[in-house]
Amino acid sequence: MVLNFNCMLILLTMCRNIISLIRSHCNYAVMRPVIRVLDKCVTFHKYIAYTICLMTIVHVGAHCFNFENLANSWETEEKINHKLSQSNEMVNPIREKNADPVTELFKSIPGLTGAVITLCLIVMVSSSTELIRRSYFEVFWYFHHLFILFFIGLLVHGIGRVLRFQTNVKEHDPEYCLDHLDYWGKKDTNCSELPTFDSYGASTWKFILVPLILYFLERCLRFYRSLQGVQVVKVIKHPSNVVEIHMKKSGFSCEAGQYICIQCSKISQLEWHPFTLTSAPEEDYFSVHVRVVGDWTSALSRELGADGDQLRNVSELPRMAVDGPYGTASTDVFKYNVVMCIGAGIGVTPFASILKSIWYRHQSSPDNLCVQKVYFYWICRESFAFEWFSDLLKLLEIQMAESNHSDFIQINIFLTKWDTKMAKRLVLEEPTAERDPITGLFSRTEYGRPGWKDIFKSVAVAHNNTNIGVFFCGPSGLSHDLHKMCNQSNDETKGVKFFYNKENF
Repeated sequence: MVLNFNCMLILLTMCRNIISLIRSHCNYAVMRPVIRVLDKCVTFHKYIAYTICLMTIVHVGAHCFNFENLANSWETEEKINHKLSQSNEMVNPIREKNADPVTELFKSIPGLTGAVITLCLIVMVSSSTELIRRSYFEVFWYFHHLFILFFIGLLVHGIGRVLRFQTNVKEHDPEYCLDHLDYWGKKDTNCSELPTFDSYGASTWKFILVPLILYFLERCLRFYRSLQGVQVVKVIKHPSNVVEIHMKKSGFSCEAGQYICIQCSKISQLEWHPFTLTSAPEEDYFSVHVRVVGDWTSALSRELGADGDQLRNVSELPRMAVDGPYGTASTDVFKYNVVMCIGAGIGVTPFASILKSIWYRHQSSPDNLCVQKVYFYWICRESFAFEWFSDLLKLLEIQMAESNHSDFIQINIFLTKWDTKMAKRLVLEEPTAERDPITGLFSRTEYGRPGWKDIFKSVAVAHNNTNIGVFFCGPSGLSHDLHKMCNQSNDETKGVKFFYNKENF
């Protein structure tokens, strides 16, 4: 029952279009807890998978123990076991003496399908580690499609009808007849009838039929979207192996902070890779920044001509398909007066779209914009890995200065690693230089890790009686610290409330 229930839930957590639809119709003020649960569907997917693994160990262990006992029941001195094994009611599926329990287990439908299910589960889980997903996404992607075989095996698993129950309890009282084996089948006794048994029918389909249908419709929608034309209008090659792709698609609309899945049919008809949108909804195109790490991204870079000195003409670019966009926690950034956006490492990517969209709205209709102040924190080990993002921040700083709103977005950059070459640049640079020597921004780079307690305290003091949205994308360890800091600050400060939101995709 527990396994069936969790196998039902794990499918529902991957119905992204349904989740996005439900999320878009939730009133944020009233149903924020529900929205937070929906935003964590990927996290729940992982925890449910862990639960399935744990219960599978228990389930398999119990069946192995049972089959060992069933094989031994032919030789046991306990009369009840021996008597039931000899009956024609198939209480004991092992029908001969001296049988090997392992062989008998694999001769049964539950044993054979159980082995297939367990093997699929082991391969899927072992290929879903962080290292493999980040560096060898195609391995994760292909092996994860063993879920098809997993669910087929799960549906067939119960057909063997191994588990049985007694049907004539009134005519053959189990408690009484257990101690009176000699009365079995004798008239005028409570055991006048021999025990009869029937099997439990397969019930897994009752749990997973609806989720399977929903997920099938989800995949049909993805297939339909893959047939829609996507025009690649521009490709930009950035330093540090980053490729920026500008695309257009008829009827495509998005919100800041969302993500899409991309397929390149020339590379693979089956692989879809998720990428955060780095363009703002106000722009007439949508874009992603692809860091070339792994086989698929390397192949995409070659197809776009970004691996050489000369990019290809737009007419020569391969056909692309796009699924999405899908909502994330960051889409709620416009519901707060004050916003703290925190990106660590590659987690800075969603904030490209968010910061641009906030600024565009501030320029076009400031009276209709809820956001009045943005604090942006960027924590990175090596700034050169995200030079494209530094260029975006430079452009934002220039535009804010030109419109006399330099303080609207406060940029704070923390560099946690530096080398000798960087130190020489700092020494040679004039202390009074207008721009930071590392990033080229007006905002100065700080070295080391942020002191979050002081940061939260200063923001709370500056914005009394305000709900402040904290949006984070990055490592889970830092996420835990920030969530804890939000709760701690809410307890220590009166009138100010921090609402924590984390990206999960």
